[in-house]
Amino acid sequence: VQLQASGGGLAQAGGSLRLSCAASKRTVSGREFSSHVMAWFRQATGKEREFVAAVSWGGDETYYADSGKGRFTISRDNGKFAMYLQMNSLKPEDTAVYSCAGGLFEGMDLNVRTTGDFSQYRYWGQGTLVTVSS
Repeated sequence: VQLQASGGGLAQAGGSLRLSCAASKRTVSGREFSSHVMAWFRQATGKEREFVAAVSWGGDETYYADSGKGRFTISRDNGKFAMYLQMNSLKPEDTAVYSCAGGLFEGMDLNVRTTGDFSQYRYWGQGTLVTVSS
């Protein structure tokens, strides 16, 4: 396993959770962790996978789906080969399995549209379940 997500669980509406995604080593399939744009996607039962947030290679730029804008904060620590998603003001509709992903995006401009395209991500971690009760 190259990417591993953790931190999911049960939260009440209005509460917070912090998800983590850790690479098992400095490189992901031979490429430095810091060479990958990292993102979170989620999939609720019976629904399609949807983009949540992404962070650029160095962590200086972030991109959010409208659903999490203003409530979620994505960040990364390349020194620890890790990425995080701080989720505040949780809503029942945030209930889903959250998966982390990494993609190289070489030569590509980063924006919400490009980072939200799951086909650009080659490496995926297993999901972590987030359940928000009302």
